[in-house]
Amino acid sequence: MDSILKAVNLGKRYGHNRGIHEIDLELHAGDVYGLLGPNGAGKTTFLKAITGLIRYDQGTVSLFGEQGVVSLDKGLERVGCMIESADFYEFLNARQYLRSVARFHPHIKAQRIDELLEYVGLGYVRNEKIKGFSTGMKQKLALAAAVLPEPKFVILDEPTNGLDIEGVVMFRKLIQKMSEEKKTTFLISSHMIHELEQLCNRVGIVVQGRLIKEGYVTDLLTLNQSLEAFYIEQLQGSKEKAQYA
Repeated sequence: MDSILKAVNLGKRYGHNRGIHEIDLELHAGDVYGLLGPNGAGKTTFLKAITGLIRYDQGTVSLFGEQGVVSLDKGLERVGCMIESADFYEFLNARQYLRSVARFHPHIKAQRIDELLEYVGLGYVRNEKIKGFSTGMKQKLALAAAVLPEPKFVILDEPTNGLDIEGVVMFRKLIQKMSEEKKTTFLISSHMIHELEQLCNRVGIVVQGRLIKEGYVTDLLTLNQSLEAFYIEQLQGSKEKAQYA
């Protein structure tokens, strides 16, 4: 299977021993991987480290087999991401914003922009300035920007924040469509555990900066254990180990 992401012994330390510690993770083409963990566990730090938004202290990262600062840039050309809250030029309208993103990808046609705005539910406000958008509308626009160039690997950090029920359903269908039809690989950090159970084929749990457990969702369901029950069990076990360490 083609390796899309390979992080080996990845670490980034902040004060009070916060950050991420010796994380190993490999994703293959078509994976939809859910990253779970408490607030402050290090999930966003990990996402920033693999995309070059922060400099990690130890380990290696490769994207599509590309490794090292210069080579990693080549891998990032095939990556779409939405990490933390998106920032916009709020004087632009939705269509203008996606056009500005499209300038980095010459193959994108104007028709793609309009179709995507319709798909995420923003077609009716395509000519309105972003400064008037609600949190959920901005989240939809950020998602549209992440998948606009049809990347082979998409990284999403809390992508359903602020979305209404219709928006969550749209998000689920978009991920399923891209994964099944385009074999797009996804790495999704989210607290919406029931959504991840429906979307993901694999999940990993990060606690205090360490990837403490991975598993296939189908294996968990075969054992009649929900993803939520699996998560709580692993979290409790981690707390007990820390207590007696």
